[in-house]
Amino acid sequence: MTMDPLADLRDWHFPDPVAWWPPAPGWWLLTTFVLLLAAWLARRLVRRHQRGAPARRALRELSALRAGLAANGDIRAYAAGLSGLLRRLALARFPRDQVAGLIGQAWLDFLDATGGGRAFRQGPGQALAGLAFSGDGGDLDRPDPDALAELVATWIRANRDPARQASERRLEPPDHEGRTGT
Repeated sequence: MTMDPLADLRDWHFPDPVAWWPPAPGWWLLTTFVLLLAAWLARRLVRRHQRGAPARRALRELSALRAGLAANGDIRAYAAGLSGLLRRLALARFPRDQVAGLIGQAWLDFLDATGGGRAFRQGPGQALAGLAFSGDGGDLDRPDPDALAELVATWIRANRDPARQASERRLEPPDHEGRTGT
């Protein structure tokens, strides 16, 4: 009677399948990281959108001013509206003490120094100082409203993001020759 030593062995025994819940600690860490990253990105996008809101409103108001000019043809009211629009946005973007007291050529110098190149003092933008608040428009020719609107839109876009603007340059008041210096 030979006994088969293998007869007493049990058949294959597989372990229980791995459950999907609860996840391993590494998955918890990864999920936490992804959620924090998503929250940070969402906050950053919302802040960026909020920072650009004044510029978007200004561009809409610029469109409304152009429509008003097309309706009534009053270039003086149009220039005054453009100047007021630029001043409100400048007050929102720059320190009040650098903007509030500027008039005439100093205002145009400021606009050139902060995104207008030289187009406010030497280009179509000079009509803002000469035409906006003068009684008869002075000796200036009738400015091109489209060129003025494009210049104002360019300045608005250049000053759209105050955080980027502050990191790129520090604003210094222009000297009497219209240059910014250190």
